[in-house]
Amino acid sequence: MSSQDPRSSGCTPFEEELIDAMKNFAHSTDSPAFDTAGMVHRTRRRRATLIAGVATALIVAGGGTALASRTGSTTPTTAEKPMTTATAKGSDYKRAILLLSYGKQGPVAVDFTGTDLQTAQGQLLKAGLHLGTVVKTESPGCKQATVVEVTPHAPKIVETGDTVNLKLCAG
Repeated sequence: MSSQDPRSSGCTPFEEELIDAMKNFAHSTDSPAFDTAGMVHRTRRRRATLIAGVATALIVAGGGTALASRTGSTTPTTAEKPMTTATAKGSDYKRAILLLSYGKQGPVAVDFTGTDLQTAQGQLLKAGLHLGTVVKTESPGCKQATVVEVTPHAPKIVETGDTVNLKLCAG
């Protein structure tokens, strides 16, 4: 037989050699070993890192949004705003805080605590609100003739044209 003659199996010597090499390779290789515990640990660590990163980005974006709404050109300037930022003054501090609607910017807190009647009237007028009833009431630890409560107070949001009632300290 010559090298070109087919063998009894119907394959050329090259084909037989190739088949033998593939069989040897298939039977000699080890199955791959997987470190499943290590893979699970890495996956959990990556997931935790991703969640922390997304949470940080949301916090930063939220803080940036709050800063942008305070400094943006659509927000009224300090001279136009009829209020100051609300601060805690004892357990009843919310009673003298008015939430004033500013359209897309959302509600803005107006703290009337300790302001006199004339100043409060000016702030209400500037905000486009109407002054309703003014009543004097006994309240411990307040300065006479200053605002101790507004109605409606936070968390109710007041729109332009609404009426606001004031309670002043009797002394």
